[in-house]
Parts: sequence; C-alpha cells; structure tokens
Amino acid sequence: MIAFLRGTVNFLGDDYVVVDIGPMGVRVSCTPATALSVRIGEHVELVTTMIVREDSWTLFGFLDADERAVFELVQTISGIGPRLALAILATLSPDELRTAVAREDFTTLTKVPGVGRKGAGRLVLELMDRLGPLSGGASIVSGSGTPLGWQGAVGAGLVSLGWSTREADAAVLAVTSLAAGMTEPDVAALLKAALQTLDRS
Repeated sequence: MIAFLRGTVNFLGDDYVVVDIGPMGVRVSCTPATALSVRIGEHVELVTTMIVREDSWTLFGFLDADERAVFELVQTISGIGPRLALAILATLSPDELRTAVAREDFTTLTKVPGVGRKGAGRLVLELMDRLGPLSGGASIVSGSGTPLGWQGAVGAGLVSLGWSTREADAAVLAVTSLAAGMTEPDVAALLKAALQTLDRS
C-alpha cells in the first residue's frame, strides 16, 4: 500500500492531480477541494490509499489522515464504493459528516450526489458511534444546543457534579483517547476517568 505521496504538482484536473515524483508522474484521484488547494509547480504531500480492482489500480489522495480514515470507513457500508465515498467527502468535510450522522440529518446527507433517503439511513445506522469525535475533540451538539454522544453524556455528568462547562470540556477531551480504544463507549467508565483527570488538576 502507498501510504503517502510527495512531489511536485505537474497537472491539475477537476478531481485529480498528477504528482511528479521524479522518474514518473502519478495520477491521484481526489476531491475538487483538494485539487483547488494546490498549484502546478508546488511541492505537495498527500496521504493516500490505493484501491485495486481486476481492471484498474486507483490511487486516492487526501490532505490529511482524517479524510483518508473517513474515506476508508464509509466504504465498509454495503453499496458504497470508492467513487461514492469520494463524493461524500467532496460534499461534506469529515466533521460535517460526523455532525450530520449524529443528528440523523437526512437533509444534509442527501445533498451528496448518489445518496438518497435509504442511503442516508444506512449512513446513519452504520456510522453512528464509529466516526469518532470532531477534530480537536469538541462535542457534537444537536439543533437545540445539547451535546450528543458519549461526550455530551460525560460532559453533562460533570456539570451536574459542580464542574464548570470549560472544565468538563477539558476533561472530555482528556479521555478521548480512552474512548477511542473501546468497542462501545462506556459512559460510566469514561465519566470516572474524566473525574480523575479533574481531581489531579
């Protein structure tokens, strides 16, 4: 597997870039936003994943590892291949997808070309609690301003015990790595761990 690609941009298409890596130029499929973020002649480094089919080898490139992780994750859903996965990222950033899935926001999810109501339902059903927290560990909030997921439950628990919202947010961020190692977030265990980080401070 080619994990990343580093070189000079040789050519730009609407949804791909050609990167000169010295002895050859490599075509990398990407979102339009990625293609627009670079210029011909500039040095670029893209994190990549390769999809191998009987009739083709396609390299997909991303600006960061989070985009690549989401691209790979959505393809675990039945009926979603690399092209549709790329279309999802072309329409929604990883954090926008996380928020839409957590809120069960079908209107936003169906903005993706090729994703209808049923497809949006599959995204919500199969990605809920699998996409991880927002970048930086921030909590996802509902339309009414209430945090969703384990982050919201732990944060609310801390606030109810007398900690400030700022302290609760810091404690939630501190236990994010612990939650990532769990198959299913254990709110009670995470709340206990968050309390321990506050006790140490």
